[in-house]
Parts: sequence; C-alpha cells; structure tokens
Amino acid sequence: MYSRTLREQADPIWQRSFDHPFVRQIADGTLPTETFAHYVRNDSYYLKVFAQVQAMAASKARDLSTIGRLAFHAQSTVEAEHALHETFFDMLGIRNDETFQPAPTAYKYTSHLLSVAHNGTVGEIVAAILPCYWLYWEIGQRHRDAKPNHPIYDKWVETYGNHRFGDLAQEQIARLDELAEQATDRERHRMEQWFLISSQYELEFWEMAYTLETWAFKSQ
Repeated sequence: MYSRTLREQADPIWQRSFDHPFVRQIADGTLPTETFAHYVRNDSYYLKVFAQVQAMAASKARDLSTIGRLAFHAQSTVEAEHALHETFFDMLGIRNDETFQPAPTAYKYTSHLLSVAHNGTVGEIVAAILPCYWLYWEIGQRHRDAKPNHPIYDKWVETYGNHRFGDLAQEQIARLDELAEQATDRERHRMEQWFLISSQYELEFWEMAYTLETWAFKSQ
C-alpha cells in the first residue's frame, strides 16, 4: 500500500524521533518541565495552524463524506488537543499568550503545512499532516506501558497511547491510500515529498523543544 511505502521511506527519520532524548525522557519522567513548557507553547501554536490546514483540506474535498470527516478532524483538533494543552498550561503554571512568538522550527513547519494547504490537492494536504498523527500514535504505542510517575508526562503518554487517537490516525492513513489511488504519478510524487518533509520537521520539533530554540533577535 502507498502509505506503507511512505512509512518505510521515512523510517530512518522516525527512528531518530523514537530515540530522541525529548521523547525518551517524557517516557521515563525525567524531562525538565522548562523544556516541556517550551514544547507546549510551540505545539499550541502549531495546533492552531494544524486545525486551519485540516479545514482547508475539507474545503478542497469533493465528496460529502470526506468533507465531513476532515471537518470533524479539524474540530477535534480545536476541542480535544487544544483542551489538552490548556490542561498542560494550568499544570505548568504558564499562560497562553496570543502575542507568543513561535520558535524558528515551529514557524517553518507550520509555514510548510500552510503552503501545501494553499497550493496542493486534498491528497497532498493529507500526506503533509499525516506524520503528525502517525508518528505520535507509534510513539504512544511504544510507551503505552511506560510509568513516568509524573502528572504531566503520564497524561501525555496516556493521550497518544489511547485507542481513540489511534482510530483517528488509522482513518487518515486509510484516507491517504484512497487518495493515492486516484492521484496521478506527479501528484503521488508530491505527496511523498510532503510526507517526508513533515517527518523531518517532526524530528526537528523535538530538537527545538529540547534545546529551547529561540530566534537570534528579540521581538518588541
């Protein structure tokens, strides 16, 4: 299947995500909360854009079923994921500032997604957003029995190891395969590119958080 081919191509990048100290230290409960706070702030920004991109995919779909499901995914991101991050904001004692300046990697990743959403087909958009679903699901499966013994990291592991999140990921994987069957060879090539680029950005997102990445300038 097309999705399996893409997964195999991305495997070297994904393995680096699995082995990244940010992910491993969440699972064992040793990640500094300052590091996780930097991640949450940037991920909250990312999720707002992610929901916009999902909605843009729905607007480009042609059949009612796909429109409805992609719109549902956008709404789920707004409600479930954002609510989860609001919980983390409370637990970390930080606030969600509308003037927040995302780190360079978060800005580049979301710019990539918005570019695909504006210029690409539904298949290309789904390919670009799929690594976020699929990689987190695989991480959740790998660590679903982990015991961080930390209220924040316990919650994070439980969320992505949960079957409800897995169902959403599997739905998008199946959708990618359906769209790939209808796509031209040229479109499938672009879908492959966007999937791999997003996979690279997922890896860089962990590094961004772990190194507390910021811009070289100070915003006013």
